[in-house]
Amino acid sequence: METLFSNIERYQRKVNAPLAVRMRPQTLDGYVGQEKAVGKDSWLRRAIEHDTLSSVILYGPAGTGKTTLARIIANTTHAEFVEVSAVTGTVKDLRRETEAAESRLLNMGRRTILFVDEIHRFNRSQQDALLHAVEDRIVVLIGATTENPYFEVNSALLSRSRVVELQPLDDEAITCLVQRALGDEYGLKGAFTLDDDALHEIVTLAGGDARAALTSLELASQMAGEGTPEAPVAIHVEHVREANPRHGLTYDKSGDMHYDIISAFIKSMRGSDPDAALYWLARMIDAGEDPKFIARRIFILASEDIGNADPQALLIAEAAFKATEVIGYPECRINLAQAVIYMCLAPKSNAAEAGIDAALEEVRTGPRREVPNHLRDRHRPGSDEYGAYLYPHNYPAGWVEQQYLPDGLERGAFYHPGPRGWEAWRTEATGRDRAGE
Repeated sequence: METLFSNIERYQRKVNAPLAVRMRPQTLDGYVGQEKAVGKDSWLRRAIEHDTLSSVILYGPAGTGKTTLARIIANTTHAEFVEVSAVTGTVKDLRRETEAAESRLLNMGRRTILFVDEIHRFNRSQQDALLHAVEDRIVVLIGATTENPYFEVNSALLSRSRVVELQPLDDEAITCLVQRALGDEYGLKGAFTLDDDALHEIVTLAGGDARAALTSLELASQMAGEGTPEAPVAIHVEHVREANPRHGLTYDKSGDMHYDIISAFIKSMRGSDPDAALYWLARMIDAGEDPKFIARRIFILASEDIGNADPQALLIAEAAFKATEVIGYPECRINLAQAVIYMCLAPKSNAAEAGIDAALEEVRTGPRREVPNHLRDRHRPGSDEYGAYLYPHNYPAGWVEQQYLPDGLERGAFYHPGPRGWEAWRTEATGRDRAGE
């Protein structure tokens, strides 16, 4: 039951909370960004406005508004809203809440919305404990996660929920939030101004993270000094940089961003773009990615995408991998950079990968093919009847026309040389040798 004391307590808790918490909107009208997820005519917006929400998993990077959206639902729904932390919660906690929800539903006809933040931190048995309650609509689940739910959330629970993906906020949305916080009664109350350079720096540092932007603003205001609405203090770019001495972009070593960045890194090398490859390399190095992991990807690419167009690439990749083992950070960043640039500038060929994959496909799906008699081992009785093997070194070109493939396969079945680099030159030279030129 609401009392004067509980209202005062809630107000005191809010005014002493961090700026990012104080600035959380209470309604969808104040919710900035995420037009695709909760914009006009979206499923989630209609479900919230009509209080017909079914179970949903909110998926997106930190600072994109997952918890804020859950709070808005709490403020607008007629259902009971309860929260369980996946960090500290247990199966016992989940069972207690679902039993209370069932009692609430049967005795008062009131639905319960159960919010589980960081739901990916629940193990399989904890997630399974929710299945019955979600399936029977005893609770409406709102799960929030920064990890891909298709990997981290049980498929049975996913099938009973709808996944809504939230994107990093764009610069316009971050700017709107910062400017709102400057004048809001729960924000900085007009006691500060923000010059354009400082605003740009905050937006850049945020990287689409609303919480990070508001935290930067709050820290920068503390660096600028105390102001009042009558005599506001200016926040300059120097204050923002002083509050954020190190610009670190978000990176998760086991989540989606990890795989997205390594994918961009590999594709940039394959696409012969050294600037892009160095940028993605820097993102990984700055985040403390294992240098051996990076070097392994370079090692693979040297054969997969360069191959014999430049055989030296494999040796460069091997040297870079060795450097990560015997030197390590910070110096091995230079070795990695050298190898990355070499891979970008090297001529490209995927003939090695395509060739072995085609040969494996034939082996796995084709008929059994015998070794031609003249290629068989001679250390066995009856081998004199196998037919003559022609020794290539006995011929001027070091090559002689001879069947090496089993019957039913022709030369060119698997290997298709690329038109670039050493591979193309050797293919042309081999062709001349075979022609007797």
